Amino acid sequence: MTDILQRILSRKREEVAERKARVSMAELRARCADASPARGFAAALQARVDAGHAAVIAEVKKASPSKGLIRADFNPAAIARSYEAGGAACLSVLTDVDFFQGSDAYLREVRDACALPVLRKDFTVDRYQVQEARALGADAILLIAAALDNAALANLHACGIQCGLDVLVEVHDTLDLERALALPVEARTLIGVNNRDLRTFETRIETTLSLREGMPRDRLLVTESGIATRDDVARLRAAGVQAFLVGEACMRAADPGAALAHLFAGD
Repeated sequence: MTDILQRILSRKREEVAERKARVSMAELRARCADASPARGFAAALQARVDAGHAAVIAEVKKASPSKGLIRADFNPAAIARSYEAGGAACLSVLTDVDFFQGSDAYLREVRDACALPVLRKDFTVDRYQVQEARALGADAILLIAAALDNAALANLHACGIQCGLDVLVEVHDTLDLERALALPVEARTLIGVNNRDLRTFETRIETTLSLREGMPRDRLLVTESGIATRDDVARLRAAGVQAFLVGEACMRAADPGAALAHLFAGD
């Protein structure tokens, strides 16, 4: 685990404790009961794949630890509508405050602005955050295998499914992939391959190409990070990759949705 990831997780546990002191788990459960039904994140991706198209999760992200501020003119609702018009199947919203300049409010704004399913992209380390995600209106959560031991990964995955959320399990290497594949097989569970090395922050799409060999063909793999050009998309599509999570290349464009449509033109 990298120093930056350790720092993020340490701060995240502090943040969760602070949130628990403000809003009880009982109150969160009550909010979940009042939340609108989940929109079906994995199903939306699979529908695009079944139709012969690339299934794209478009990311709404203001900043990152490695790149700093990505988009100064940041209007989550407008970005969501642009992505929807540009052909995104789903959206991903960064909600981490301290390292990504995210906000829970961004997720609510995005979901209210469009009809697409929305992933809460954060560092989930506690069941409280799973309930919190559903209460906020999220349709899916992210679990990062490198940030969790086997027991925590299984526990949080089960909690997500029980809450009606789809789960994107993010892996970075063969060991992570083996751990992800050991989870119960669910149609609502996706496996994402992050092409960014957590130690060096180097991004290589070869990571996805390599790990795809160990993926059962009946499981939907989502490639994440480093997809910047149409050549990147073509190379991954030729290798049988059908689902993509893209963000930075589009977030830097004046019209994110138009950039997304250009990146996946023909798919």
